[in-house]
Amino acid sequence: MVNGYEEDGLNADVLKGFVKNRIMYGSIKQHLEKELEQIKDDGLFKKERIITGPQDAVIKISTGQEVINFCANNYLGLSSHPEVIKAAKDTMDTHGFGMSSVRFICGTQNIHKELESKISTFLSKEDAILYTSCFDANGGLFETLFDENDIIISDALNHASIIDGVRLCKARRAVYPNSDMDALETILKNNQNAKQRIITTDGVFSMDGYVAKLDSICKLAKQYDALVHVDDSHATGFVGNTGRGSVEYHGVIDSVDIITSTFGKALGGASGGFTSASKNIIDMLRQRSRPYLFSNSLAPSIVSASIAAITLIENDKSLLNDVKNNTTYFRENIVSIGYNIKNGDHPIVPIMLGDAKLAQSLSKLMLQKGIYVIGFSFPVVPKNEARIRVQISAGHSKNQIDQAIDAFKECGKSLNII
Repeated sequence: MVNGYEEDGLNADVLKGFVKNRIMYGSIKQHLEKELEQIKDDGLFKKERIITGPQDAVIKISTGQEVINFCANNYLGLSSHPEVIKAAKDTMDTHGFGMSSVRFICGTQNIHKELESKISTFLSKEDAILYTSCFDANGGLFETLFDENDIIISDALNHASIIDGVRLCKARRAVYPNSDMDALETILKNNQNAKQRIITTDGVFSMDGYVAKLDSICKLAKQYDALVHVDDSHATGFVGNTGRGSVEYHGVIDSVDIITSTFGKALGGASGGFTSASKNIIDMLRQRSRPYLFSNSLAPSIVSASIAAITLIENDKSLLNDVKNNTTYFRENIVSIGYNIKNGDHPIVPIMLGDAKLAQSLSKLMLQKGIYVIGFSFPVVPKNEARIRVQISAGHSKNQIDQAIDAFKECGKSLNII
């Protein structure tokens, strides 16, 4: 018998290990319960809201209620576009459901190469490589290309995937305050002894809707001999005159060396990401990038749907015009009723509230009015900068935007926000 347990023919060491693990879990269980309770007390506990149908401008939630969705990354409304869905369905008949392999063994189909070629052409780069997410694209970038003799210079508000990717790399690190070009230049000046310098930034900062100052960044990069990497996940497909992203918005497509982005937002909204750059950079990523080498290939249906999404953007500029016009209309009207928002022209519209519990209360009240928005608070955003992040889509009608503005006005007054 071990601590009250009969051996019953089982190895005593196995039973001892089981008992030890129970004791160890008991310790961490208490710690986790305390931490979770504190998160709830601070108003920071995140609960998933269940939707029971396709992602669209109007969605059905688990209560059966239909609500207008203003918190998806579905900027062009392509998540449920019939041509995107048809491409996915047709491909399952011709190329199957999954690959059951990494790319370099037997996981590369002709459509994978077609999508990589389409991306690189779309972004005016020599080549591209697919990943299962942009998080993986960023996670596999820096460690592959840089070592302890190099320095990575990162914006303070960069996405978690860039931060984690940099942590995996042995290169020196420096962080400059968000969009502070003077601080960036000082870091560049002080690190001219590094073998390689790379500036890494979000193209659009997802919690603020700010477009990075890529024109200034690229000028500094040229002056101080640095590479530039942009994660354009919240820009690819809909920012810039033809949807080429923040690099087009600032006219620096040819000056940015490496672009990472996603298919999980404007380009159909499923999953998958990519890196696009010069051929030798992409070739090295194929040889050494661990998320690429050790992750399953992107599913064929997603590959073909992503090709269809890019084709739609190339052939129909009305979607870009719609999201821009809808964004301008919402921004102007939400300010006119008394809310404080962060300036800009991006479809991400942060409505600043400060208090985390207030953000959650407004979100719940808006849902009762049929408007689906989410409150964001620490640690996703800095403490005391809680907000509702509204995301505008080409799929929204003017009437739906008016309904949201009316609900914000009514709920804002009831909570003494406006």
